[in-house]
Amino acid sequence: MPHTTALLGWLLLSGCQSAGGGQSRREYQQTLDSGSNACRNNPAYCADMAVSSGVRATAQAGASVAGALRAMDAAGRGRLHEILKECANQADWDVNLRRLDGKTPTAKQCEEQVGTDANGNPITRAMQLGQEKHTAALRCVQARLSVERPGGFSLEQRYRYDRDTGPLELVTSVEEQAMIRSGRTGRLRGTLVPDVVIHSGNALRVEASYDFKFPCPVGKEGVWRKYPEGHPWANRRQGEVYEEALKASAYRVSPILGVY
Repeated sequence: MPHTTALLGWLLLSGCQSAGGGQSRREYQQTLDSGSNACRNNPAYCADMAVSSGVRATAQAGASVAGALRAMDAAGRGRLHEILKECANQADWDVNLRRLDGKTPTAKQCEEQVGTDANGNPITRAMQLGQEKHTAALRCVQARLSVERPGGFSLEQRYRYDRDTGPLELVTSVEEQAMIRSGRTGRLRGTLVPDVVIHSGNALRVEASYDFKFPCPVGKEGVWRKYPEGHPWANRRQGEVYEEALKASAYRVSPILGVY
């Protein structure tokens, strides 16, 4: 078990921005969302990651059987942005209701320590809430877009991109898990994992990508994190790399603020 936990931790550190030297795809800071990489620091969060992986696999399966979809017009994009905002708001409300009796966390509460990770580093309430809200938002998006845009979206699709050596590639959840089991996690280093990708039915033909951000306290803009030194995309912003790799606009989604 310690070996498995360490392996997952290393993967999430090196393979993602998230979701991600010393930080996961969704960087753990008290005022930022934590995303799905809380598992790296607290194995108790891995149950949520399993749920998220199931949602991701379902979305990928839908994309694989879809025909070419018509590109979104202004009305379609507006409707999509409305859905994403509603999912962010609902996730924020549901988790606050369960964790805080429906109250919005204060700045002081966001900074409170609620546990420690495998290395003894503190886990704040902001990290805990961000992880749970991220998982809830993805469930919501899966349910809503499966009806409104079946086959034309992917959740947490992993992409391999190297501007010098070749074109954009997909890494399926099956391939990802096979690499983890075989110890070939180096192949995941520097890969990109947007929360939501809208596409034509082919996940390589991207129309837009979206990342949920759950700042704590709510109401602040969730920033695109900067990749740390030693990372393949060191000193560049998350959204900037998404746009270069996917050749499409990258957006953030937060409660109250919606898509921006």
